[in-house]
Amino acid sequence: MSKSPSPFQAASPHLPSRGRTLLLLASIIASTIVGLAGTDLVLPAVPQLADFLHGTSTQAQMVLASFVAGVGIGLLLFGEVGARWDQRMIIVAALGLYGLFSVLATLVTSLQQLIALRFLQGLASSAAAVFAPVMIRTLLPENQAIRAIGVMSSIESLTPALAPILGAWLLAIWGWQASFWTVAVACAALLVIWWRLYPTMPVNPPLDSNHHYGRLLRHCRFLLLANSQACALGGLLVFVFAAPALFAGPLGGDIRDFVIMQMIGVSFFIASASSSHWWVEKFGRAPMICAGSVISLIGATGLCLYGFAIQQGWAATHNWAVWLLFIWVNLGFGVRGPPGFYAALESAGADSARASALIILLVMLVAAAGTALIAPFISQGLFAIGAVVTAIFAAAWVLFLFGHKG
Repeated sequence: MSKSPSPFQAASPHLPSRGRTLLLLASIIASTIVGLAGTDLVLPAVPQLADFLHGTSTQAQMVLASFVAGVGIGLLLFGEVGARWDQRMIIVAALGLYGLFSVLATLVTSLQQLIALRFLQGLASSAAAVFAPVMIRTLLPENQAIRAIGVMSSIESLTPALAPILGAWLLAIWGWQASFWTVAVACAALLVIWWRLYPTMPVNPPLDSNHHYGRLLRHCRFLLLANSQACALGGLLVFVFAAPALFAGPLGGDIRDFVIMQMIGVSFFIASASSSHWWVEKFGRAPMICAGSVISLIGATGLCLYGFAIQQGWAATHNWAVWLLFIWVNLGFGVRGPPGFYAALESAGADSARASALIILLVMLVAAAGTALIAPFISQGLFAIGAVVTAIFAAAWVLFLFGHKG
């Protein structure tokens, strides 16, 4: 009697059917969403964690910081191991650990224990973010891969908006542990799906010892394109991170103005990101990355000039004007985001796992550095924030022009 094949054997050489391909893509994208939700689901409970677990408010904030630190280290770790071993096996193991650490988080008796587990949670959650673009690029031809990355980016953009709402509801009904149980259940469901689909998941070829992070860090074209992508998304995030304080302070609004801005911006981003593959097919990848960079730059410049006009007394403060200008920033990144990530990934050649990790890490670094840079100037109003964001988008455009020529 022949033994049934293990799901951890090599994938079938035959391409999966259209239905199975869609299910594969859905599983890949869902895994990244669960990883992203690790912060946003817990966010509403953070102010109360100090009371629940008898700690301080500073320790409660470390619950968020430790998760982000884990993600940063996890990106580099999974980029390295993903280049050496079967990425399918790694992502299954990471999902299992992510779910396990989530369950253990519900059993803690102190904030110190939760902070340690959150670091491990963040580390495990980053595997899907590293491997999703790589698997999509392996599974689909270029234009379809750009479309899939656009869809994934669109869904990911909704997570920071919707996950805290779900987290607040879970907190009110079942308490602070409910968000961790939700992540654990989602990981368990995904593990079942991945186990069933494992043989048809795309397999990464092993790389020789000549491939390493040092080689990528000396790869001029990759660095230019990766930093261009990081500035394009990082600049958008810098403005988003500053916007709540900007509306509540110098612009004289409140959190509702920020929510409206985000809803409008995300809607236009989804529309442009979901159709970016069509524009790439019609006009070419490089022209659309360049066009998207310019559109975002125009939006950021408009915010800067409007802030300057307000500062000089030439214009009144209207929050709706900020909403409208922010649309252009989102439209631009929606156009250039998916093909820009694909181009940076492609420039790394076979070393796509490490490349994906570095691109995401660079986005985090640009967002963190930009946020720290503008923090002292938020009270000065829109002009200062707009100027910094404009400079970041200008860098994204220039870096792409040099990277494309290279």
